[in-house]
Amino acid sequence: MADQSIIDLINQHKKQPNLRFKLKTEAENFTNKLFYTLFDIDTKVDENLSILESSFDELVNLACWELTKPCKKLWNNYVAKLPSVLEKLNLDAEATVECDPASLSIEEVYMAYPGFYAIAIYRLAHELHKMGFPLVPRLMTEYAHRQTGVDINPGATIGDYFHIDHGTGIVIGETAIIKNNVKIYQGVTLGGLYVAKNLQKTKRHPTIENNVTIYASATILGGNTVIGENSIIGGNAWITSSVPANSTVYHTPEIKIKTLPNV
Repeated sequence: MADQSIIDLINQHKKQPNLRFKLKTEAENFTNKLFYTLFDIDTKVDENLSILESSFDELVNLACWELTKPCKKLWNNYVAKLPSVLEKLNLDAEATVECDPASLSIEEVYMAYPGFYAIAIYRLAHELHKMGFPLVPRLMTEYAHRQTGVDINPGATIGDYFHIDHGTGIVIGETAIIKNNVKIYQGVTLGGLYVAKNLQKTKRHPTIENNVTIYASATILGGNTVIGENSIIGGNAWITSSVPANSTVYHTPEIKIKTLPNV
Protein backbone atom coordinates (compact mmCIF):
# COMPACT_ATOMS: atom_id res chain seq x y z
CA MET A 1 0.00 0.00 0.00
CA ALA A 2 1.39 3.41 -1.00
CA ASP A 3 2.18 5.87 1.75
CA GLN A 4 -0.74 8.27 2.31
CA SER A 5 1.60 11.26 1.96
CA ILE A 6 2.49 10.12 -1.58
CA ILE A 7 -1.18 9.68 -2.45
CA ASP A 8 -1.93 13.17 -1.12
CA LEU A 9 0.89 14.70 -3.18
CA ILE A 10 -0.29 13.02 -6.38
CA ASN A 11 -3.85 14.22 -5.78
CA GLN A 12 -2.52 17.69 -5.06
CA HIS A 13 -0.82 17.86 -8.46
CA LYS A 14 -3.76 16.47 -10.44
CA LYS A 15 -4.92 19.97 -11.32
CA GLN A 16 -7.03 19.53 -14.49
CA PRO A 17 -10.68 19.01 -13.50
CA ASN A 18 -11.74 18.13 -17.07
CA LEU A 19 -8.91 15.72 -17.91
CA ARG A 20 -10.77 12.45 -18.33
CA PHE A 21 -8.94 9.96 -20.54
CA LYS A 22 -12.20 8.14 -21.05
CA LEU A 23 -12.92 10.88 -23.59
CA LYS A 24 -9.98 9.71 -25.70
CA THR A 25 -11.18 6.09 -25.65
CA GLU A 26 -14.78 7.06 -26.41
CA ALA A 27 -13.65 9.27 -29.32
CA GLU A 28 -11.69 6.38 -30.83
CA ASN A 29 -14.66 4.00 -30.47
CA PHE A 30 -16.92 6.61 -32.07
CA THR A 31 -14.46 7.01 -34.94
CA ASN A 32 -14.30 3.27 -35.64
CA LYS A 33 -18.07 2.84 -35.59
CA LEU A 34 -18.55 5.87 -37.83
CA PHE A 35 -16.08 4.47 -40.38
CA TYR A 36 -17.86 1.09 -40.42
CA THR A 37 -21.26 2.78 -40.73
CA LEU A 38 -20.21 4.60 -43.89
CA PHE A 39 -18.29 1.82 -45.64
CA ASP A 40 -18.96 -1.70 -44.36
CA ILE A 41 -21.66 -3.34 -46.49
CA ASP A 42 -22.82 -5.62 -43.64
CA THR A 43 -23.28 -2.77 -41.16
CA LYS A 44 -26.87 -1.55 -40.94
CA VAL A 45 -26.88 2.22 -41.24
CA ASP A 46 -30.07 2.86 -39.27
CA GLU A 47 -29.01 0.70 -36.31
CA ASN A 48 -25.52 2.13 -36.18
CA LEU A 49 -26.67 5.73 -36.42
CA SER A 50 -28.78 5.13 -33.32
CA ILE A 51 -25.75 3.70 -31.50
CA LEU A 52 -23.61 6.58 -32.73
CA GLU A 53 -26.11 9.09 -31.39
CA SER A 54 -25.76 7.56 -27.93
CA SER A 55 -21.97 7.62 -28.29
CA PHE A 56 -22.14 11.25 -29.32
CA ASP A 57 -24.18 12.06 -26.22
CA GLU A 58 -21.40 10.53 -24.12
CA LEU A 59 -18.81 12.63 -25.97
CA VAL A 60 -20.90 15.73 -25.27
CA ASN A 61 -20.98 14.90 -21.57
CA LEU A 62 -17.20 14.43 -21.52
CA ALA A 63 -16.06 17.20 -23.86
CA CYS A 64 -18.50 20.10 -23.48
CA TRP A 65 -17.22 21.71 -20.30
CA GLU A 66 -18.92 25.04 -20.99
CA LEU A 67 -22.58 24.42 -20.24
CA THR A 68 -23.71 27.45 -22.25
CA LYS A 69 -22.53 25.87 -25.52
CA PRO A 70 -25.31 23.80 -27.16
CA CYS A 71 -23.13 20.81 -28.11
CA LYS A 72 -26.05 18.42 -27.78
CA LYS A 73 -27.84 20.09 -30.68
CA LEU A 74 -25.01 19.30 -33.10
CA TRP A 75 -25.83 15.65 -33.77
CA ASN A 76 -28.68 16.15 -36.25
CA ASN A 77 -26.66 18.76 -38.15
CA TYR A 78 -23.68 16.41 -38.24
CA VAL A 79 -25.69 13.43 -39.50
CA ALA A 80 -27.09 15.60 -42.28
CA LYS A 81 -23.51 16.22 -43.48
CA LEU A 82 -22.57 12.52 -43.67
CA PRO A 83 -23.96 11.83 -47.19
CA SER A 84 -21.87 14.64 -48.69
CA VAL A 85 -18.81 13.51 -46.71
CA LEU A 86 -19.28 9.98 -48.05
CA GLU A 87 -19.61 11.34 -51.58
CA LYS A 88 -16.28 13.16 -51.21
CA LEU A 89 -14.60 10.06 -49.77
CA ASN A 90 -15.79 7.93 -52.67
CA LEU A 91 -14.13 10.44 -55.00
CA ASP A 92 -10.93 10.20 -52.92
CA ALA A 93 -10.99 6.40 -53.26
CA GLU A 94 -11.48 6.70 -57.02
CA ALA A 95 -8.53 9.11 -57.19
CA THR A 96 -6.32 6.55 -55.47
CA VAL A 97 -7.39 3.75 -57.81
CA GLU A 98 -6.62 5.93 -60.82
CA CYS A 99 -3.34 7.32 -59.47
CA ASP A 100 -1.72 4.22 -57.98
CA PRO A 101 -0.79 1.41 -60.39
CA ALA A 102 -0.34 -0.91 -57.39
CA SER A 103 -4.04 -0.74 -56.45
CA LEU A 104 -5.84 -3.89 -57.55
CA SER A 105 -9.38 -2.80 -56.69
CA ILE A 106 -11.31 0.01 -55.07
CA GLU A 107 -12.16 -2.34 -52.20
CA GLU A 108 -8.44 -2.61 -51.48
CA VAL A 109 -8.23 1.17 -51.18
CA TYR A 110 -11.05 1.33 -48.63
CA MET A 111 -9.68 -1.50 -46.51
CA ALA A 112 -5.89 -1.40 -46.86
CA TYR A 113 -4.68 2.09 -47.80
CA PRO A 114 -3.51 4.19 -44.83
CA GLY A 115 -3.73 7.37 -46.89
CA PHE A 116 -7.41 6.83 -47.59
CA TYR A 117 -8.13 6.01 -43.93
CA ALA A 118 -6.38 9.20 -42.81
CA ILE A 119 -8.37 11.27 -45.32
CA ALA A 120 -11.63 9.61 -44.22
CA ILE A 121 -11.13 10.36 -40.55
CA TYR A 122 -9.98 13.89 -41.39
CA ARG A 123 -13.15 14.58 -43.38
CA LEU A 124 -15.37 13.18 -40.63
CA ALA A 125 -13.52 15.21 -37.98
CA HIS A 126 -13.45 18.37 -40.11
CA GLU A 127 -17.24 18.68 -40.07
CA LEU A 128 -17.26 18.56 -36.27
CA HIS A 129 -14.39 21.04 -36.18
CA LYS A 130 -16.38 23.52 -38.31
CA MET A 131 -19.29 23.19 -35.87
CA GLY A 132 -17.03 24.14 -32.98
CA PHE A 133 -17.24 20.81 -31.17
CA PRO A 134 -14.33 20.90 -28.70
CA LEU A 135 -11.37 18.51 -28.67
CA VAL A 136 -13.11 15.46 -30.21
CA PRO A 137 -12.16 16.29 -33.85
CA ARG A 138 -8.50 16.50 -32.80
CA LEU A 139 -8.76 13.19 -30.93
CA MET A 140 -10.21 11.61 -34.07
CA THR A 141 -7.41 12.78 -36.36
CA GLU A 142 -4.76 11.93 -33.78
CA TYR A 143 -6.21 8.41 -33.63
CA ALA A 144 -5.81 8.20 -37.41
CA HIS A 145 -2.30 9.66 -37.05
CA ARG A 146 -1.36 6.89 -34.66
CA GLN A 147 -2.82 4.26 -37.00
CA THR A 148 -1.31 5.55 -40.25
CA GLY A 149 1.55 7.99 -39.60
CA VAL A 150 -0.43 10.71 -41.42
CA ASP A 151 -1.02 13.88 -39.36
CA ILE A 152 -3.86 16.01 -40.75
CA ASN A 153 -5.15 18.75 -38.48
CA PRO A 154 -8.99 18.76 -38.56
CA GLY A 155 -8.93 22.50 -39.24
CA ALA A 156 -7.25 22.10 -42.64
CA THR A 157 -9.38 22.69 -45.76
CA ILE A 158 -9.11 19.93 -48.39
CA GLY A 159 -10.94 19.80 -51.73
CA ASP A 160 -12.21 16.90 -53.82
CA TYR A 161 -10.34 14.01 -55.40
CA PHE A 162 -7.47 14.02 -52.89
CA HIS A 163 -4.87 11.25 -53.04
CA ILE A 164 -2.23 10.36 -50.45
CA ASP A 165 0.29 7.74 -51.61
CA HIS A 166 2.02 5.64 -48.92
CA GLY A 167 1.29 8.33 -46.36
CA THR A 168 3.83 7.80 -43.59
CA GLY A 169 5.26 11.06 -42.24
CA ILE A 170 2.84 13.46 -43.93
CA VAL A 171 1.98 16.59 -41.90
CA ILE A 172 -0.82 18.97 -42.96
CA GLY A 173 -1.22 21.98 -40.68
CA GLU A 174 -4.38 23.56 -39.31
CA THR A 175 -4.69 26.47 -41.75
CA ALA A 176 -3.47 24.66 -44.88
CA ILE A 177 -5.74 24.88 -47.94
CA ILE A 178 -5.59 22.07 -50.48
CA LYS A 179 -7.80 22.42 -53.55
CA ASN A 180 -9.02 19.77 -55.99
CA ASN A 181 -7.18 16.86 -57.60
CA VAL A 182 -4.03 17.11 -55.48
CA LYS A 183 -1.62 14.19 -54.95
CA ILE A 184 0.77 14.01 -51.99
CA TYR A 185 3.45 11.42 -51.30
CA GLN A 186 5.07 10.23 -48.08
CA GLY A 187 7.03 12.60 -45.86
CA VAL A 188 5.48 15.82 -47.21
CA THR A 189 5.09 18.71 -44.75
CA LEU A 190 2.66 21.59 -45.24
CA GLY A 191 3.73 23.64 -42.25
CA GLY A 192 4.41 27.05 -40.75
CA LEU A 193 7.57 29.11 -41.20
CA TYR A 194 7.92 29.44 -37.44
CA VAL A 195 5.90 28.76 -34.31
CA ALA A 196 4.56 31.45 -31.99
CA LYS A 197 1.41 31.41 -29.87
CA ASN A 198 0.32 34.85 -31.09
CA LEU A 199 -0.10 33.39 -34.60
CA GLN A 200 -2.97 31.16 -33.47
CA LYS A 201 -5.65 33.08 -35.40
CA THR A 202 -3.58 33.69 -38.53
CA LYS A 203 -3.04 31.62 -41.69
CA ARG A 204 0.26 29.88 -41.00
CA HIS A 205 0.25 27.07 -43.57
CA PRO A 206 0.43 27.05 -47.39
CA THR A 207 -2.23 26.93 -50.09
CA ILE A 208 -2.03 24.20 -52.74
CA GLU A 209 -3.99 24.98 -55.91
CA ASN A 210 -5.72 22.50 -58.24
CA ASN A 211 -3.94 19.60 -59.96
CA VAL A 212 -0.69 19.81 -57.97
CA THR A 213 1.54 16.80 -57.29
CA ILE A 214 3.94 16.93 -54.33
CA TYR A 215 6.54 14.17 -54.21
CA ALA A 216 8.17 12.50 -51.22
CA SER A 217 9.73 14.53 -48.39
CA ALA A 218 9.02 17.94 -49.92
CA THR A 219 8.56 20.72 -47.34
CA ILE A 220 6.31 23.70 -48.08
CA LEU A 221 6.08 26.37 -45.39
CA GLY A 222 4.26 29.62 -44.70
CA GLY A 223 0.74 31.01 -44.75
CA ASN A 224 1.47 33.27 -47.73
CA THR A 225 3.02 30.47 -49.78
CA VAL A 226 0.85 29.41 -52.73
CA ILE A 227 1.69 26.51 -55.04
CA GLY A 228 0.13 27.39 -58.40
CA GLU A 229 -2.15 24.99 -60.22
CA ASN A 230 -0.77 22.18 -62.39
CA SER A 231 2.62 22.39 -60.68
CA ILE A 232 4.90 19.49 -59.75
CA ILE A 233 6.99 19.71 -56.58
CA GLY A 234 9.87 17.25 -56.63
CA GLY A 235 11.09 15.14 -53.76
CA ASN A 236 13.08 16.84 -50.97
CA ALA A 237 12.26 20.34 -52.25
CA TRP A 238 12.25 23.10 -49.60
CA ILE A 239 9.79 25.90 -50.44
CA THR A 240 9.07 29.06 -48.42
CA SER A 241 7.71 31.33 -51.17
CA SER A 242 5.01 31.04 -53.80
CA VAL A 243 5.39 29.04 -56.99
CA PRO A 244 3.64 30.13 -60.23
CA ALA A 245 1.13 27.92 -61.98
CA ASN A 246 2.46 25.21 -64.32
CA SER A 247 5.85 25.09 -62.57
CA THR A 248 8.20 22.23 -61.85
CA VAL A 249 10.31 22.59 -58.71
CA TYR A 250 13.01 20.08 -57.91
CA HIS A 251 15.87 19.58 -55.51
CA THR A 252 19.30 19.13 -57.08
CA PRO A 253 21.55 16.95 -54.93
CA GLU A 254 25.27 17.59 -54.73
CA ILE A 255 27.11 14.39 -55.57
CA LYS A 256 30.71 13.93 -54.48
CA ILE A 257 32.58 10.82 -55.58
CA LYS A 258 35.15 9.60 -53.14
CA THR A 259 38.52 9.14 -54.83
CA LEU A 260 40.69 6.42 -53.38
CA PRO A 261 44.40 7.17 -53.07
CA ASN A 262 46.77 5.35 -55.40
CA VAL A 263 48.43 2.40 -53.74
